[in-house]
Amino acid sequence: MGGGHERHSQSPVTGPRSIAIVDCNNFYVSCERVFQPALEGRPVVVLSNNDGCVVARSDEVKALGVKMGVPFFQIRPLVEEHGILAFSSNYALYADMSNRVMSILHHFSPHQEVYSIDECFLDLTGMEHLDLTRYCQKIRQRIRKWLGLPVCVGIAPTKTLAKLANHIAKKQPQYNGVCNFNQMPSLEADRIMASIGVGEVWGVGRRLAEHLGRMGIETVKALRDADPKGIRQQFSVVLERTVLELRGISCLSLEDIAPVKKQIMSSRSFGAYVYSLQDLGEAVSLYTSRAAEKLRSQRSVAGGIQIYIRTNPHKEHAPQYHPSITVPLIEPTDDSRRIVRAALWGLKRIYRPGLAYQKAGIMLVELSPSGQKQAGLFPAVMGQDESRSKRLMCTLDRINQRMGNGTLRLASEGIEQNWKMKSGRKSPCYTTRWDEIVKAMA
Repeated sequence: MGGGHERHSQSPVTGPRSIAIVDCNNFYVSCERVFQPALEGRPVVVLSNNDGCVVARSDEVKALGVKMGVPFFQIRPLVEEHGILAFSSNYALYADMSNRVMSILHHFSPHQEVYSIDECFLDLTGMEHLDLTRYCQKIRQRIRKWLGLPVCVGIAPTKTLAKLANHIAKKQPQYNGVCNFNQMPSLEADRIMASIGVGEVWGVGRRLAEHLGRMGIETVKALRDADPKGIRQQFSVVLERTVLELRGISCLSLEDIAPVKKQIMSSRSFGAYVYSLQDLGEAVSLYTSRAAEKLRSQRSVAGGIQIYIRTNPHKEHAPQYHPSITVPLIEPTDDSRRIVRAALWGLKRIYRPGLAYQKAGIMLVELSPSGQKQAGLFPAVMGQDESRSKRLMCTLDRINQRMGNGTLRLASEGIEQNWKMKSGRKSPCYTTRWDEIVKAMA
């Protein structure tokens, strides 16, 4: 692939923009360590739903060769040999700590895009007179001091380069947690990019990296120097934009990466096999309510809902049953009651008694902006008072945001919920439940 020889003398990162990405290090593990300082320096993992797989690892665990997503039972020998401490996922704690991080970052830039629970883009363009490397060190210090969380920062003229800079800031200690491509000499940038595998580029997955490798594009530098048009012809316009972004040409605005979701899913495996329609109904109601809350948070409405249930596919000798059904809604809505009613109606039609169900899930489909939905012809006759519905859902969300998830819920979600997933290793909800708040002894 040609096209790169004309620009070797140029800096690959010159440009008018200064985009920073702040990324919390080992976020779930770091949240656990904030409230249990004795965990510092010790090997720690956080597990997925039902304590099934490893979803977060401390640096000490990474050094032992434990891969992300490995089933927990497979590393039992390592756990016993090295004293690895395992925690169930505490999503309430992680979400609250994430909100606190994003609130702090809001004071450092008026233009902020929350990319994930532990990552946030900041547009620092026009603030270069502050010395952005020092400025981002202040960000790190503020978050560490106020929240106890370690973060790294990457700065560059494009989002793709900023993500790469963040990777370098994490892996190479000489940058002290902040890597600024905008202040980096071009020869140093070339050297670093030539030492990093192409699979570390944002959006380049394992299969794509293998395909690129067979073409001789094995490093970040090689991809940067590839001919954009040739890349587009052989792969896609998306990868062409990645090449341009690696050259410092911005193709992604702050809004491009986090679009409104077109579908919202919610599913969980059960802590024990579920047999009855009532228990399945409680689970489906809960998952639907959670999805409806997300739907309202992005100001959308759903036109339908898909429900599925399944037995354990790994029990080959047991009866297998994996049905699903999509139920259209009378009119698009974000009202939890209406969506749950449709979900339970669909569940009754696919439920088969006498089977051991392992998992259930729902997906909200046909999403559209709430301000663009078409009103029904006879909403009052159908019992769909829109203004009353909005007030009720707003009250529901406010109470649950203030008092904790599930404080106020639909009766169909049940009380005891014996089917809920296993979380016997979960730490307390230190910041979201009064009865679990940290106690300081004087």
